[in-house]
Amino acid sequence: MKQKIKLHIISLIKRLDKVNAIEVDSLTKQYKKFTVVDDITFNVNEGEIFAFLGPNGAGKTTSLKILTTILQPTSGNIKVNGYDVLHKKNDVRKSIGVIFQSNSLDEKLTAYENMEYHAVLYKVPKKEIKGRVNKLLENVELLDRKDDLIKTFSGGMKRRIEIARGLIHTPQVLFLDEPTIGLDAHTRAFLWEYIRNLKDNNNLTVFLTTHNLDEAEKIADRIAIIDKGKIQTIGTFEQIKEMTGVDTLEQAFLKLTGHEIRR
Repeated sequence: MKQKIKLHIISLIKRLDKVNAIEVDSLTKQYKKFTVVDDITFNVNEGEIFAFLGPNGAGKTTSLKILTTILQPTSGNIKVNGYDVLHKKNDVRKSIGVIFQSNSLDEKLTAYENMEYHAVLYKVPKKEIKGRVNKLLENVELLDRKDDLIKTFSGGMKRRIEIARGLIHTPQVLFLDEPTIGLDAHTRAFLWEYIRNLKDNNNLTVFLTTHNLDEAEKIADRIAIIDKGKIQTIGTFEQIKEMTGVDTLEQAFLKLTGHEIRR
């Protein structure tokens, strides 16, 4: 009994000591005189799904690239998993998984080879690689296709492989940039159920960019609406509706970003 109480207290202390998975303070990105990301500040809690929702050109992908150390910010302080993205880039990269909009798989390799190559790059212990690869392929229901070339896969299958590959080194945060563009309804539903299960069962933090209102509403714990480089609001779906005084996320989105067609 005493041991159980002790473990419970330790668990509570750990939860109280948790840092934010992502901390962004006054982030700005400029190209000459054009400001793409304009002094944004936000935090992402450990174990939550956080959506960056905005129209085309809002600054979503640029923000994600800065958070994942691909781009250098003009100014601001950013930490991912407690690591400064400017001074601890390697530590950040080791602790995250990234799935970009465009396909990044090697089409001339098999599904297994793509996964194995990624595992080696991330220094997964050699004795663990086969087990991890097979388990992840099984999770995305593609174990039976592990020896097939990627070029024979459909777009949805490739996306499932990319997500599995992004998890091979057990990252703490998974970044997804418009992950379901071009996918059919069945594949989208499968991916989001899989991501939600990962979040619930492994305390995985997920940061996703999207312009899909339905996607943000259904999958995200919290949503940041961003437009023209500025965050317009942050909150749960219900909080955003209440704050804007409307009934749907679409109405809130249009109220905050306007009706202008973006290019």
